[in-house]
Amino acid sequence: MAGIRERARAELVAEIVRLARVQVAESGAAALSLRAIARDLGMVSSAIYRYFASRDELLTRLIIDSYDRLGVAAQAAGDSVQRRDDFTARWRAIATGIRQWAFDNPAEYALLFGTPVPGYAAPLDTIGPASRYTTVLLDLLADAQAAGRGPVKGVPPQPAPALAGDLTALRGRLDLAVGNELLAAGMVAWANVMGAISLELFGHLHNVIDTPGSLFEAVVREHGQRLFPGTTAGRRTS
Repeated sequence: MAGIRERARAELVAEIVRLARVQVAESGAAALSLRAIARDLGMVSSAIYRYFASRDELLTRLIIDSYDRLGVAAQAAGDSVQRRDDFTARWRAIATGIRQWAFDNPAEYALLFGTPVPGYAAPLDTIGPASRYTTVLLDLLADAQAAGRGPVKGVPPQPAPALAGDLTALRGRLDLAVGNELLAAGMVAWANVMGAISLELFGHLHNVIDTPGSLFEAVVREHGQRLFPGTTAGRRTS
């Protein structure tokens, strides 16, 4: 009997989460309402609080699930490259995989990287899932470092002292076998890739650059050449 109840609860929680995703996609994260979901489920509004104590708890569940899904997509994209020493191909595949996920799941991407939800502060248990997709990049950089590969000398220059201090602390926390120069170049590249995706997805390039993916492709190619000089960046994959 307990097993039946647990399955029934899990199924109801999954349906609540599904309806929450629909609501976020249609009206935005700020409009997420437990009462509205309860109405859709045909239950009294007070009953839904047995499953999620607050709107923020449900929002946190959505955020964690989305970060996990993004991390899986990034990892799968990187793993699709058979030659692990083809760092440029892995870089391109990971970046392209993230862009594809963003365009396949625009509401989830907006939840993670769009306008913050007023009054919501993400709890500490979102940190692990949030770092999952960036861990794929860090693994790539570590593999390149181990193989003696690094960025074009002086491009970018040595990180400024404030950034260098942050990078040193980050390397210590994560036990990263990546030097500050390569780590800084990788993070600059990552920021540019994510920025290119966001500009395109959120419509900021309309009537400026209208060919889908063209700015993204330029960013990926340029930073691939800077991060891993000596190999060709390959042709676009999507």
